[in-house]
Amino acid sequence: MVDAADRKFMRKALRLAEKGLGLASPNPSVGCLIVQEGSIAGRGWHEYASLDHAEIRALREASGLSKNATAYVTLEPCCHQGRTPPCVDSLIRAGIRRVVVARTDPNPRVAGRGIEILRASGIQVDIGLMSEEAGKLIEPFACHVTTGLPLVISKAGMSLDGKIGTGRPEGREITSPEGREFGQRLRLAADALLVGVGTVLADDPELTYRGRQPKARPLIRVILDSLLRTPPSARLFQSRPRSPVLIFCGSGAPQNRSIELENQGAEIIRVPSSDTGLDLQSVLGELGKRDVLGLLVEGGSRVHWSFLSGGLVDNFYFIIATLVLGGKNSIPSVGGTGYISAAQSPRFKIRRSFHVGPDMVLETYPSYSKSILSPWLNIG
Repeated sequence: MVDAADRKFMRKALRLAEKGLGLASPNPSVGCLIVQEGSIAGRGWHEYASLDHAEIRALREASGLSKNATAYVTLEPCCHQGRTPPCVDSLIRAGIRRVVVARTDPNPRVAGRGIEILRASGIQVDIGLMSEEAGKLIEPFACHVTTGLPLVISKAGMSLDGKIGTGRPEGREITSPEGREFGQRLRLAADALLVGVGTVLADDPELTYRGRQPKARPLIRVILDSLLRTPPSARLFQSRPRSPVLIFCGSGAPQNRSIELENQGAEIIRVPSSDTGLDLQSVLGELGKRDVLGLLVEGGSRVHWSFLSGGLVDNFYFIIATLVLGGKNSIPSVGGTGYISAAQSPRFKIRRSFHVGPDMVLETYPSYSKSILSPWLNIG
């Protein structure tokens, strides 16, 4: 049985877990609090470079105050030997009396076994407090550890009438500074950022993370470019500090262009093609092998259509500015051939809606989403 105090301490553990965003991948972001007689004795969160998991850091800070204490953990403690020993063993040795777990670990190597071991040792374990909030922190990890593929997070900054551009060079910024800052928060939590070559040619972006919070793992820049039209002089090759650039192309892309781009530091990856473009399943499979947990797809219009029509989007953020662009030549947020009828189009559910500055954000999930947080999973 959990109470108001449990909720207060779990909320603090979740705030600790948030400190690991951008620092924990390819591991999940986890927070832990050790509480002794109503007072916080130890705090911990996971950062991949520091090896120690959140529980170990919290136990170290608590020291002798761990005996008969309660541990609040946002994710089930691990029970297997990885880069570090099992956390359940450390909790047992420390004399922890009770463990409150927000969410069980989706990793098949754990998946409830850590909880079983704790209970077998006589420790009281309560599960499920603030599970949804904890799930958001491990959403990409959960997808990758169960499917081998990254969680595909699409993002489009758009006008009220669904346009992402005027079709002209001027006036590219549609959303507010706060909306663009929200986009940087999405880049913080992602391991890779993907656009099509059309975006590179039209906007010449750097595709970098420019947020305030530290990001330990360099953001992988991914370009879909069937014929290798990316200019070797593109700004994405000039950004500092440098981070990886992966360009996916078709088998018929010119070899001389491949050499030119490789000389600029790009890695060229040839994948099968279809009538509609590159085989995106092959792209996702390759990224999954590279431990990309979360892939942020920022467009453009044709790329969003390719991922949506292929049933590959897990989570789509629509950032809506309070303006109308209009015009037949303005660019829709989703292009492509479109669906023949509304009946054939995928259905979405809105999980959350909130404001960032004057802009409205809709956090949506299509019915085919692989996410553990998909609202479609709640259908009885």
